[in-house]
Amino acid sequence: MEWVPVMFLPHAFSLGSKEVIALSGGGGKTTLMFRLATELTAAGQRVVTTMTTRIFVSQMAQAPLAFVLHGEGALLAQLPEALAEHRHVLIAGGTMVEQDKAEGVPPEFLDRIAAQPAVDVVIVEADGSRRLPFKAPAQHEPVIPIGTTVLVPVVGLDVVGKPLVAGQVHRPELVAALSGAKLGDPVTPEMMAAVLAHPEGGAKGLPPGARLVPFLNKVEDEATLAAARQIARRLLAHPIVDRVIIGAAQAADPVIEVWGRVGAVVLAAGQGSRFGALKQVLPWQGVPLVAHVAGQALACPDIDSVVVTIGAGAGQVETALAGRRVDLVPVPDWADGQSRSVQTGLGALAGASAVIFLLADQPGVSPALLAALVRRHRETLAPVVAPRYRGQRGNPVLFDRATFPEFARLIGDVGARPIIQAHPDEIAWVDWPTPEITQDIDVAGDYRPELA
Repeated sequence: MEWVPVMFLPHAFSLGSKEVIALSGGGGKTTLMFRLATELTAAGQRVVTTMTTRIFVSQMAQAPLAFVLHGEGALLAQLPEALAEHRHVLIAGGTMVEQDKAEGVPPEFLDRIAAQPAVDVVIVEADGSRRLPFKAPAQHEPVIPIGTTVLVPVVGLDVVGKPLVAGQVHRPELVAALSGAKLGDPVTPEMMAAVLAHPEGGAKGLPPGARLVPFLNKVEDEATLAAARQIARRLLAHPIVDRVIIGAAQAADPVIEVWGRVGAVVLAAGQGSRFGALKQVLPWQGVPLVAHVAGQALACPDIDSVVVTIGAGAGQVETALAGRRVDLVPVPDWADGQSRSVQTGLGALAGASAVIFLLADQPGVSPALLAALVRRHRETLAPVVAPRYRGQRGNPVLFDRATFPEFARLIGDVGARPIIQAHPDEIAWVDWPTPEITQDIDVAGDYRPELA
């Protein structure tokens, strides 16, 4: 039976150990906080949920055990035993206030909570939105612990198309100021992306070294999914954004897609010894072969950067790529085998969530195929995403960031095949209707000038 990946929130957020996750922004934060806590505890983590803003007392009942803070020392003493028994503990401030709400917890205390050996993850609701789906923060918010490792601005996509007015948006005048919109304008994906990535908007209070991971919530139909994708694409144009999660926190499967930056590496450093000539510069459809393959990657809007490795015939390959928006990466030890080209190309990609390795001698690769691989990765975050034609694996292959450390162990004239073989049961497949994904120009007989 073929592996069917299921994406959970901790995987989507790429969470490690001792994370402090601060949730800010529009409505849906409390639902997301408890859903994330549930999935983390199911994975064996010990979780503290809390808030630096107010929370409804009725919502506190969603945690297996809730503490109301009266004395820090007493609470810290009780916490290890409570977490051992319940795995998830909520901590609220010690004073009940109007509207059945409890006060938040001082952010400096949360840093001490996070440092406790018994605590694996802290999730903090860092501001309020009056249950409206979209907001910009006031001067006093969000209140984010300095130890925060992941800041998650939340927005509900059900606000798209509605007017930028009070009752639809919290603090609409601040949203207008940050986005350049006017009060009363329809809320657009452009407006939402501008606020989410703004240093006085969704990125406000981001501690040094923390990751910014917007969560686009309440995506429940094709229209809101299309809007979410527009927002995600715009957000990734901002280097401050690490990745973008599209989903619906209340749904059975809360994660729909995860958007990160994808790099393409065109392997063009070899000398073509089996072919008997430098294949990279053979003519193909009016341009050198390597320029054609790089052009296919550049034509795919889902590819954020294109790297071309050069070695044998470097000058000719560089000339062939003149004027194209690619990064040329020399491989000084290219003669040691394709593994060095793979490693060098991967090392040239900064901040990529995934990489696609393209062969300079495989001209049949299309932008549509590349987009299909990226889309499948967004849906699964599988370690390996590969195309296949009638059951036969083809190229190119996409590799998730989780596999990147494995590439350092490659030796000799091998590409990424050992990485694929190391994950036989974790491949997300893209079935392709035509055979060009299985064909390359390996020997002289494979090159057919009439097709070029």
